[in-house]
Amino acid sequence: MSVRRPVAWIVAVVLFAEAVGVAALNWFLGIVVDRQDMSLAGLDPGMMSVSSKIGGVVFGLYFALCGLVALLVALRDRPPAGLGRILLISAAVVHGLLGAFTWGLVGPGAFVFMIAVLGLLVLLLMTYDAREEPAAGQRPEDGKGGDGAPVSPPPAPTTP
Repeated sequence: MSVRRPVAWIVAVVLFAEAVGVAALNWFLGIVVDRQDMSLAGLDPGMMSVSSKIGGVVFGLYFALCGLVALLVALRDRPPAGLGRILLISAAVVHGLLGAFTWGLVGPGAFVFMIAVLGLLVLLLMTYDAREEPAAGQRPEDGKGGDGAPVSPPPAPTTP
């Protein structure tokens, strides 16, 4: 039994949930900053509020797009290719960096979550990289190689 599809489904669900969570958290923080009416190092509170909301929407859309790639991988049962693969690799890097920062800023619980998502992303990328080839020494059932040519032994070694 293959674990590829269930892992892809789990990654898709986690990334969609994370997209909603990140967008909602940044939107909430933008509202808090707007209502505080305080300045941080001379910055305009209204600008900080708007930038927090924009950042939340952008990161939410990024994680949702990564979740969409994982969902397509789960539905098609094919490895991600091109831009989808790059998105999943970048999401793994982001979760690794966020995991490193969250240990000190938030605590070990957030660190464990980030590293678990990182592990799921790496597992998704690695399970689809494994090629399903016959083991060494085994011949395919039809007696032909993977390219349709007959299987023949390698040439005998020669001595100079």
